[in-house]
Amino acid sequence: MAKRKTPEPSLVPLAEPLYREIRAVLEMARVGAYRAVNAAMVQAYWQVGRLIVENEQNGRRRAGYGEAVIVTLAERLNGDLGSGFDVRNLWYMRRFFLAFPILNAPRSQLPGQEKSAEAGLESVTLPPVHEATRALRPELSWTHYRLLLGVEDPQAREWYLKEAADQHWSTRQLERQISVLYYERLLASRRKAPVRKRQLTKSQRSNRSSSSGTRTCSNSST
Repeated sequence: MAKRKTPEPSLVPLAEPLYREIRAVLEMARVGAYRAVNAAMVQAYWQVGRLIVENEQNGRRRAGYGEAVIVTLAERLNGDLGSGFDVRNLWYMRRFFLAFPILNAPRSQLPGQEKSAEAGLESVTLPPVHEATRALRPELSWTHYRLLLGVEDPQAREWYLKEAADQHWSTRQLERQISVLYYERLLASRRKAPVRKRQLTKSQRSNRSSSSGTRTCSNSST
């Protein structure tokens, strides 16, 4: 069997640009495939939540109906499809649908925000809760949404959702921002800013008045 010829050393550097281009193509394809699978699973979990809620509404007059249905679903789904569909996760999917009842919203309907929160306090928009913002954002993973479901305040949840999607926050970054109450601290700072400004203005006026009075008294005594 003929042995493969060893490439000449002088030709190896010439292959480096080709290698980099091929690697870039494959890495982009891998990332794209991961995002596509993730988006498909997020939408599937949303659909599961929708079906559970609609089924509960049909049987809402029966006490304990929803709990019994989810327990039964968990047993059968875990048996047929493997782990990942236990009672806790099915409850999350139900909450997921209720928190984000719009599967897809046109980008034009999503409220705008000119600059990121990182740009400074004055440039950050804190919009009121809007129905379109309760739509899913394809940039976010199921873990992102699990973290967002832990935020009780709808307006805070909306803000974290938009920042995470627009600023490409990882799940670790989102978890950290929620844990340090970033939105709540930002909102508190914005509320305090006008008060501080008014206090500063009053203080400056008082100082000017005091200074003017001192000069008047000095001139009179002269």
